[in-house]
Formats: sequence, C-alpha cells, structure tokens
Amino acid sequence: MNVEQLQKFKDQLAAMKAQILSGVEETLTEMTSHSGNIPDPNDRATVESDRNFELRIRGRERKLLDKIDEAIERIEDGSYGICDSCGGEIGLKRLEARPVATYCIECKTKQEQREKAQGR
Repeated sequence: MNVEQLQKFKDQLAAMKAQILSGVEETLTEMTSHSGNIPDPNDRATVESDRNFELRIRGRERKLLDKIDEAIERIEDGSYGICDSCGGEIGLKRLEARPVATYCIECKTKQEQREKAQGR
C-alpha cells in the first residue's frame, strides 16, 4: 500500500472518530437537559427506553473507537492492511468498506463460520 492510500485511510479513520465523539457530546447534552420530572409513567418509560437505546449505541461506538485507535496505530507502525490471522494483505476494497478490518476476507469468513458452528 502506498503512502497516499495510507493517508487516505488515516484521514477516513480520523473523520469517523470525530463523528463518534461529536455524537457522544450530543448525547451527553440531551441526557443532562432532559433530567426534569416526568409525571406520566408512560412518558417516563418512553424516555428511559430511548435513553437505554442511546446508551447501547454509545457502548458499541466506544468499542469502534478502540478499533479506530488500533487501526491508526497500525498505520503508524506499518502493519495496517496485513491480516492478523494469515499475514497476507487485506484487500483495498475490504479496507475501504471497513477501514478497521484486521482480517482478510477469507480469514474473516472462516472465523464467522466457526462462530456460527459453535452457536455464538
């Protein structure tokens, strides 16, 4: 992979990270501004359900942030685009679709098949 391609992926990852962090700020602002007393039990249940859903999304995004940071580290140490399983190159199309990918498509497919067979 050439320097331009690596920089493109680094920029894409940085943009993803900025977007997630912006969403976190929005969530915090919304949650702190809606802390008033809601007398109707149905309305209160709806607010709690929405809040729980938002927190689950943010939890998933936190995991994605970790993967983004790891991908940026791999770009900097020269190991970006190399499969963690077989050591081969991860295809550009796969990295364009999922820039945090750590497995080539073949190894990822095998991993998913093993997980499916184990009932995960």
